[in-house]
Amino acid sequence: MRKAYEFLPHTADVYIAAYGSTLEEAFENAARAMLEVMTDPASVEVERRLGIKVEGFDVESLLYNWLEELLFHFDSEGLLFSEVKVKRIARENEKYILEAEVGGEAFDPNKHESRTLVKAATYHMMEVLKTDEGYVLKFVLDI
Repeated sequence: MRKAYEFLPHTADVYIAAYGSTLEEAFENAARAMLEVMTDPASVEVERRLGIKVEGFDVESLLYNWLEELLFHFDSEGLLFSEVKVKRIARENEKYILEAEVGGEAFDPNKHESRTLVKAATYHMMEVLKTDEGYVLKFVLDI
């Protein structure tokens, strides 16, 4: 894949296509794209690391739950994540499981540019596509 993600045209919200040669890489790039909507990723240092585990009944619900979990940490603790490593995505017992490690720091208005507040991930226009080159995740963020 040539690019990690791109912003697609949308009238009111933020429409993103995230790419990866593996599903794990595509999920990492989806998280990075969401961060770029919120602030300049280059300004976010790694002062704190978290292990994250989310589940979904299919890959789309896994993507939704992944993005919502990252937003939860921003909303509840002010955390922005510039380092994202999805360790594994697996199907176990009729559900999908994602395990990741993320690193970042708390939002500081004196240090971090405040771009657009992301209210939520949505299922609107969500697609998970397997291509010859890897995976494409398309999703809309409610702003």
